Amino acid sequence: MYPGKWGVEFPNKAAAIHAVSGDIVTYKNLNDRSNQLAQLMWEKGLRPGDHVAIFMENNLRFFEVVWAAFRSGLYLTTINRYLTTEEAGYILDNCEAKALVASKYLGEVAEDLPKFASTCHTWLMTDGTVDGYQAYEETIANYPAVPLPEEPAGQFMLYSSGTTGRPKGIMRPMTGGKIDEEDSLVGALQRTLWGFDENTIYLSTAPLYHAAPIGFCTGVQALGGTVVMMPRFDEIGALQAIQDHKVTHSQWVPTMFTRMLKFDEKQRSGFDLSTHKVAIHAAAPCPMGIKRQMFDWWGPIIYEYYGGTELNGFTHCTPEEWLARPGTVGKSLIGIIHICGDDGKDLPNGDPGIVYFELPEMPFKYHKDEAKTKEAQHPDHPNWSALGDVGHVDDEGFLFLTDRASFMIISGGVNIYPQEIEDAMIMHPLVADIAVVGVPNEEMGEEVKAVVQPPDGVAGTPELAEELLAYAKEHIAHYKCPRSIDFMAALPRLPTGKLYKRLIKDPYWGKKDSRIV
Repeated sequence: MYPGKWGVEFPNKAAAIHAVSGDIVTYKNLNDRSNQLAQLMWEKGLRPGDHVAIFMENNLRFFEVVWAAFRSGLYLTTINRYLTTEEAGYILDNCEAKALVASKYLGEVAEDLPKFASTCHTWLMTDGTVDGYQAYEETIANYPAVPLPEEPAGQFMLYSSGTTGRPKGIMRPMTGGKIDEEDSLVGALQRTLWGFDENTIYLSTAPLYHAAPIGFCTGVQALGGTVVMMPRFDEIGALQAIQDHKVTHSQWVPTMFTRMLKFDEKQRSGFDLSTHKVAIHAAAPCPMGIKRQMFDWWGPIIYEYYGGTELNGFTHCTPEEWLARPGTVGKSLIGIIHICGDDGKDLPNGDPGIVYFELPEMPFKYHKDEAKTKEAQHPDHPNWSALGDVGHVDDEGFLFLTDRASFMIISGGVNIYPQEIEDAMIMHPLVADIAVVGVPNEEMGEEVKAVVQPPDGVAGTPELAEELLAYAKEHIAHYKCPRSIDFMAALPRLPTGKLYKRLIKDPYWGKKDSRIV
């Protein structure tokens, strides 16, 4: 299913609504405009298997570009809207895009992108233009709003967030199916796990360039539901959107839960959330204390999944399963889980190690980077792949994540996982956000440091540091406790919830010129 079906069945129904402005894209709009852009790209020489890119804020035009690519058999790359020209240019060049659709909102960054991408020959811009770009709206208006004679199903080729170096393009093979025959993996999961259908009203709280938001939004539209798109997350705006648009389903990251819970309780409790039946979260494990508070507030409607953009494995956890096993991210629905030690051998249940998923064959490769692809594979089993997380499984097969392997601190030969410390300290009312990192220690190799973002209006004083250190000692083992605390006005976290921990850690190790990529 895809918008072509719904554009005929209920042309005036909202495919997407802007949560702030109230602007609407109907299914007829979405179907017609995506057809027009598909016709344009065909005339410009793009053929199935070619690449197109989008560089845009959360904009209702985003969906037109996605569906134009999907109904043309193209690979689509969404570029992080927060990148610099150089960083965005790297991705545009690396994916070998032949067409880019950008927005005037990002015009200052987009204007110099043609310098970086020799393969890109079609430059379109919505909501106005800068030098080198054609007006998107006027240009597609010259093309018929009819489907191409053949509509092979396209595919995303998204890029990793680049927290540890250059972002990597995640390429999966085309299915070979037709767009009107395709039942996407995300859409199938939405239907079977969470009851999405044509009556769903889905709140999208995060940037569309990220895998989960755009995957879920297009899944909703494939099923004929309505997407309510927030231009950016804010605590009260999200609750207002649920009330005003009678939202049934939503997706979140744990930092959003934390921010809502630390907001004034009387204000956040004054909204009618009675239509809200399913809240899904992912992207990072949620601190157990935060999740319990969310259950107390919203009831048993919170589902969790674990998986990466690579789609090399997927676990799922219902509210009931989590309440029975606090901290789990669920059982595997895609792939067989293996927990492996440093020697690559399977570990017993309960022992932490690198999390691998076994599939019949490797489901992805990193574009133009065979070495990175091999790094993700188990050394003895090329059909087992990992995302770099450490965790363990219990005797019933439920997965518990410990931390990212790259974040582990080794102090005096002891492995310390920052996530456990962060989860405990975030519960203090004067901690708005926190990152725990290892810093140099001449005797121990590394020592534990906490970098804390206080709430607005609260100063990071030595007295507050002492209070937080005392709090840590009350809640976690002494050897795990931070030896010191520094303060930052705002941690380098993207709206997706992704924390650029390397940008926090590197200066302590003498690396003063850290960049995202």
